[in-house]
Amino acid sequence: MRLRSIPRPRVVRVRGRSMEPTLLEGDLLLALWGSRVRPGVVAVVRLPPDATGASRPLSIKRVSGVDPDAPDRWWLDSDNPREGVTSFEVGSLDQSDVVAVVVARVYPRPGRVTTRHTP
Repeated sequence: MRLRSIPRPRVVRVRGRSMEPTLLEGDLLLALWGSRVRPGVVAVVRLPPDATGASRPLSIKRVSGVDPDAPDRWWLDSDNPREGVTSFEVGSLDQSDVVAVVVARVYPRPGRVTTRHTP
């Protein structure tokens, strides 16, 4: 019998405006590395390199669902339709590229980060 690993907590800071209005620049979030991913969660993801081949920093995106053409991959979106990189630009991501699930905002307005998009 194989045991699941225990998710490891880390605090991450929001950079940019792609998750507004749900999350704002500078918010501190509690994310669980190794946590189970499911549709609707806000996650820390590893995006593919940009068009010039430069790597991108880890990003915070909403997991909108499973890729209908590849059920082992996740489709990502931003809560702010005017900002950020989504799966429409980079395609779906492999499960290993969704590295953590955000569970709460710890500063400045402590509270749970829900699976519900708040436009």
